[in-house]
Amino acid sequence: MRTVGVEEELLLVDRESGEPRALSSAVLARAARDTKEGSGAEKQADDYREPEEETFERELHGEQLEFATQPRTSMDDLAEEVARWRGDAARHAGDVGGAVAALATSPLPVSPSVNAGSRFQWMEEQFGLTTQEQLTCGCHVHVSVDSDEEGVAVIDRIRSWLPVLLALSANSPFWQGNDSLYSSYRSRVWGRWPMAGPTEIFGSAARYEEQVEEMVATGVLRDRGMVYFDARLSHRYPTVEIRVADVCLEARSTVLIATLARALVETAARDWRADRPPLSHGVASLRLAAWQAARSGPDGTLLHPATMRPAPGDEVVRSLVDHVRDALEDSGDLDRARGTTEDLLKHGNGARVQRDLLRRTGSLREVVAECVRRTRPA
Repeated sequence: MRTVGVEEELLLVDRESGEPRALSSAVLARAARDTKEGSGAEKQADDYREPEEETFERELHGEQLEFATQPRTSMDDLAEEVARWRGDAARHAGDVGGAVAALATSPLPVSPSVNAGSRFQWMEEQFGLTTQEQLTCGCHVHVSVDSDEEGVAVIDRIRSWLPVLLALSANSPFWQGNDSLYSSYRSRVWGRWPMAGPTEIFGSAARYEEQVEEMVATGVLRDRGMVYFDARLSHRYPTVEIRVADVCLEARSTVLIATLARALVETAARDWRADRPPLSHGVASLRLAAWQAARSGPDGTLLHPATMRPAPGDEVVRSLVDHVRDALEDSGDLDRARGTTEDLLKHGNGARVQRDLLRRTGSLREVVAECVRRTRPA
């Protein structure tokens, strides 16, 4: 069975006011001390990361923190690990007067601070305001593949389904204290990077590598780690990395996105082995599908991946589950995926939850406070 791992970016906020705070260095120091004293969750060696690498990592801005799970085959194990690291992040942040919120953008106004380091400083000089404003928190899913050739075949075949994952995960309706009118405004901010977004059909690993080399050779980006395709071959691990999702408010939604992502990869690999070609939609149509997903989430209209024509969002979401049904059944995830999907459609993703909270409380600070509570597992 394919392994799956998750990277989640969390927003660091003031424990009292809910305003974003540049606490990443302090939180990382607490985590390092915790590890040294042996009181934190045990870290194990795995196939992807070297044992000495830390679970928590610094991100572009001081107001965010990233953690990465180990590769898992069991979704129960993945769920347990996501909950564990969210809990540890909350504990470390609390030790320095902060809190963590699984929010893809800050509901409250913020002037983000770019972290120190040659890479981050290079990005700030190269991309200017785009870098300064890029305080967004995403969820990246790594799914194992047997080879680069299989990986590129998968990327070619999942392109049109990725906006549906974005719609399900959408968790960023507010920007600088205002309602953006989007469900995922994070994805619109992320799209300002010139190297981000959907891709053409590559057709082979050789063509993929040629495209990446051409991009790096322009000098616009520093290295291949800055190739921000919606789905790419990881430059560190033997995986396809799916990068479209907002960080999800609820940990179980993160597990749903990971479950569907693995099933998409497995379905695409089976189609490739059976010589079934990818859908031929152009990049322009894929951009429109991503925009529509960001605008409405699953509550409104989405573009159906098969036809690129508008359809009710819940119908499109269910078509994704149907598309990967065999893979979900084979991994034992079908009932859980269906149940969690239906629950999300009924009760709403993070964007709907945030807007409902604002309607009830009239306060974005209260929205953040409740999201802090929902981020940390009980």
